[in-house]
Amino acid sequence: MSAFNVAKFGGTSVANFEAMSRSASVVESNPETKLVVSSACAGVTNFLVELANGIKDADHRQEILNQLANIHFSIISELKEQEGVKKEIQAILNTVNSLAEAASFQSSNQLTDHLVACGELMSTHILAQLMRDRGMNAIRFDIREVLRTDDNFGRAEPQLDDIAALAKEKLEPLCNKYIVVTQGFIGSDEQGNTTTLGRGGSDYSAALIAEGVQAAGLEIWTDVPGIYTTDPRIAPKAKAITEISFSEASEMANFGAKILHPSTLLPALRHGIPVFVGSSREPEQGGTWIRKRVENSPLYRAVALRANQTMVTIRSAKMFQAYGFLAKVFEILAKHKVSVDLITTSEISVSLTLDKTDTSGGAPELPPAVRSELEELANVDVERNLSLVALIGNQMETKGYAKDVFSTLGDYHLRMICYGASDHNLCFLVDAEEAKAVVQKLHQDLFETDSE
Repeated sequence: MSAFNVAKFGGTSVANFEAMSRSASVVESNPETKLVVSSACAGVTNFLVELANGIKDADHRQEILNQLANIHFSIISELKEQEGVKKEIQAILNTVNSLAEAASFQSSNQLTDHLVACGELMSTHILAQLMRDRGMNAIRFDIREVLRTDDNFGRAEPQLDDIAALAKEKLEPLCNKYIVVTQGFIGSDEQGNTTTLGRGGSDYSAALIAEGVQAAGLEIWTDVPGIYTTDPRIAPKAKAITEISFSEASEMANFGAKILHPSTLLPALRHGIPVFVGSSREPEQGGTWIRKRVENSPLYRAVALRANQTMVTIRSAKMFQAYGFLAKVFEILAKHKVSVDLITTSEISVSLTLDKTDTSGGAPELPPAVRSELEELANVDVERNLSLVALIGNQMETKGYAKDVFSTLGDYHLRMICYGASDHNLCFLVDAEEAKAVVQKLHQDLFETDSE
């Protein structure tokens, strides 16, 4: 393995000059950190997604472009050396303007990827210059030269063998000489077209890069000091977790804990790379280590919440004691590349939730063509305004534990319950307006008791 670490900084960690300076201090404090992966400055990707969705009003487009310019040039104004990075940022903003105008006529997934990638391309120019201003031997590297993907724009799949070969050829030699600043979230296909790994993919790309260079460790720096038993903004008595297993952390990420992208841990797990999660704002507070094996594996580890859920229920008497009905349903979903998350079945119905990993916001949608084909088989109901609450833990098949959980949730309307596929989670689909109350009640009864 390489002797150096990879450090990834999220959008809030590069939001402005002060945040970038704190992130640079984190890198300075660890001489083993040689590769820095940065997200776009906070709020920038949202603006770029709005432009990519197509805005016909030229004044509104210009207003967003002005806000993008203000975010970046306000940071540049505090740098010692400004002229070079000013030119780079202005060139990218000119590209954003051209792409946004094109999107106002006809958008596409390919255009969207090119447009939203501009956030990371800008932030890394500025961060690298800020580090050089501080006397750090930093250079900027375009990760599209290494992070090879397929051409599934919006949620591209990484090509692992290509990434490993290109990282060894192009990244490792630079890391032996410099602190290399590069982009999260983005890559390129074989033709050189810009791709993205899906919203939140900066963590994933950092892990892929760490895997590619066989790093000694991966650090994820964000705005909170590690992983908590739940979101402290929902349950103020949430507790920091000092150590957690890959399995538990993967479940938390998958079920909505925004500290990590759901796929982040897979590359690290494949090669046993330990992951540290900490706050760039308060690095002295420590954080959470994620390892393959941990000393303490409690029954209840955390509660996660994932909003904007869509449930599809397919009902037909033809399901009763029939062969192949579910196969036909999933054949239709697969043909249209509709990703399913959770699923429950009865004799005459199947309910499932839709997964969503692309760059657009909001709840997942069931495409009209898919619904039309499914309705040839059965009645189809689509429900929105739902949220998923997941109780994360260990050996959750333990006899008797479920009584405590369900007695806690007796006053709430549970739309779907999923359990059994993993001994690390128990999931509930609930009405969106009750979701935070469900999380608070679970945390209060299972994590805030004296006997915990």
